[in-house]
Amino acid sequence: MTTSTSTPADAPSSSLSRLEGPIRCAIGLAGRIPDSLIALLGRFSIAAVFWKSGQTKVQGFAIDIVGGEFQLGMPRLSDSIIDLFRDEYRLPLVPPEIAAPMAAFAEHLFPLLILIGLATRFSALALLVMTATIQLLVYPDAYPTHGVWAAVLLFLIARGPGAVSIDRLIARRFATKVR
Repeated sequence: MTTSTSTPADAPSSSLSRLEGPIRCAIGLAGRIPDSLIALLGRFSIAAVFWKSGQTKVQGFAIDIVGGEFQLGMPRLSDSIIDLFRDEYRLPLVPPEIAAPMAAFAEHLFPLLILIGLATRFSALALLVMTATIQLLVYPDAYPTHGVWAAVLLFLIARGPGAVSIDRLIARRFATKVR
């Protein structure tokens, strides 16, 4: 009569088989995360990155409530920003006097559009071009950061802004599909 006994060599495969069900369940749950939720988080996050960068380039851009009234501080370029574009950023073909206001404008307009979900794919493409320019011409060693930005922007370009967006409302109005 032979009896079956468990040997230490059998233990790992038995442990793995016990984990197979929970692992499959976790993968199934992760696969149910809606693209719209990922898009919303991505839109908020990438908009914040570029908006904050844009804010470093301007002075006086603020919305205040004083005495129950809204007051808008009119923006102007920071005193040092053109020097920064001249000395550190040094974009070829674009003079710093043009590049600085263009960047400040882009870093305010496109994040705002992405945040509200209007012209999201176009805005994400514009910021992806800006990211590629920064990566290739200004900070080539910052690829880990720029790679994350590019991944979020590519998701928005490929999948769209999601359900919570003006783009979705416009698509419904004109009966076109925007994911």
